[in-house]
Amino acid sequence: MKADQIIKNAKIYTSDKDMPLASALAVKDGRFVYVGDEAGLSEYEGEVRDLGGRFIMPGLIDSHVHVTMGAGFEHTDLGSFVECDSKQGALDFMADYIRQNPGRKRYGFLLERKFLHDEDITKEDLDAVCPDGEIVVLEGEAHSVWVNSKVLKRHGITDDTPDPIPGLSYYVRKDGHVTGNVFEAAAEMPFLLDEALDLSDEQLDAALMRWIHFSVDHGVSAVFDAGIPECNELHERIYDRLREMDMQGKLPVYIDGCYVITQPRQVPEAIRELLRFRDKYDTEHLKVHTLKIFNDGTLKIHTAALVTPYEDTREKGVAAFNGDQIADLLLELNKEGLDLHLHTVGEGASRNVLDGVERARKKLGDSYRVKVTCAHLELQDDADLPRFAKLGVNANYTPWWHAGNMGGRPFETWRTLFGEKRALSMYRCKSVWDTGANVTWSSDDIHYEDFTGWNPYLCMEVGMTRWITEKTKANDFDRTIEAYPPVSEQMSIEEMILGYTINGARQLGIEARKGSIEAGKDADYLVFDHDLLTAEHEGFSHILPQEVYFGGRKMTIS
Repeated sequence: MKADQIIKNAKIYTSDKDMPLASALAVKDGRFVYVGDEAGLSEYEGEVRDLGGRFIMPGLIDSHVHVTMGAGFEHTDLGSFVECDSKQGALDFMADYIRQNPGRKRYGFLLERKFLHDEDITKEDLDAVCPDGEIVVLEGEAHSVWVNSKVLKRHGITDDTPDPIPGLSYYVRKDGHVTGNVFEAAAEMPFLLDEALDLSDEQLDAALMRWIHFSVDHGVSAVFDAGIPECNELHERIYDRLREMDMQGKLPVYIDGCYVITQPRQVPEAIRELLRFRDKYDTEHLKVHTLKIFNDGTLKIHTAALVTPYEDTREKGVAAFNGDQIADLLLELNKEGLDLHLHTVGEGASRNVLDGVERARKKLGDSYRVKVTCAHLELQDDADLPRFAKLGVNANYTPWWHAGNMGGRPFETWRTLFGEKRALSMYRCKSVWDTGANVTWSSDDIHYEDFTGWNPYLCMEVGMTRWITEKTKANDFDRTIEAYPPVSEQMSIEEMILGYTINGARQLGIEARKGSIEAGKDADYLVFDHDLLTAEHEGFSHILPQEVYFGGRKMTIS
């Protein structure tokens, strides 16, 4: 048989459990036609390339990213990072910045809530700092904001505006009056992306091309796009641009898309819209068949839903959907052939999903077919660890958080929030992996910037070490003092690769085509000078492929 590519003398990690390692492969018409030892190449004709023992692995699959949100933020000024150690210090920093940059319609800032030391910023504080313009201050985890009166007025938020999800996504009030502090996606996201609708097609395309170049350079051949909450007009517009790019041959990365909701009341419209999206976005590299739900928030601001109360507040937080609502939703999705992906940081949010899946599977029996994924899973209850495998729910983790997700000495913060025992039981990906569940990896960053947080090799390093050291390719403020315990949750490089390849393909439902180097699958593969199986874990984040092939075509690396 005539082949387009023939490779020998390589160390090929295939992600195929039946044949994990090979030394030779052949490609024809964009697919692998042979994978095995060099003796089997005798049946193929063509130029043979000797790789001299270089390392090959499948193209990477990032199973939870925010392509559309990142494009929307590309031309949105999120602002300067506020350097301070008090509320007054934060206000002084912002006032000084505005004095040096007068006349803007809007000012943006980034502020870590911990620097306020339990004080809070109000709209009156921000009105005094910025009397003539709008001001939006984004909290460090991007799950809450502080805004001034002008922003509230433009969006029609008054003291009488109901909270989207009381206890989860809400407008902070004092004595019945909104303070300008807003929590979680259902309430905050319109404040952050309201100007992005004014972006031109050219601006959106330029942003998307930056992301495409990054993905190609790093060997990311497929992603799940987790969308934008409460901004579906912008979300759809960016999918329109991606569809147009794909039809023009400019989109080499496969995107598994979604439609996003935050509240149970949105379900009927969401299913109609998702079916429309499925029909509308059906090109070679863009498909949409998944409903995405923000089922809770984050741990630092107490919006993640727990089973056991927070140590400091003695509250449990609130999940958007309970188990019965998840079960009812799954019956609808199953009928339409749709899938479900959920943001579930806290143990209560993921338990509701597992409970709902259990009820839906019991009712539907062998006709159940919904692929369900719980993303992030920072905190899980012991009783739920084996349920992912038992119920067939994908467990998606964001490994670069597994050093503690805040820099410095994160254990001290988590111990304050959860107590020592639970602080020692976070990010338990290895425990879930060992139950036989399908565990997948993701970057989950929302802003393109320099793509530091999007780096899959950063995720691999921290997944293996649970430590962001001086050798790690990461932001300085993310570096930690020591490995986050317990060391028993550290993953091997083989497990990191599997989670980024075949397991990700199973989550997306594309395992028949992608995720491993096997005959008949798309020839997505990466060539490295380093042997990834033996490379030092510390500093692994600096590794990049020297050659990238998607569908058998050599991609241009910038």
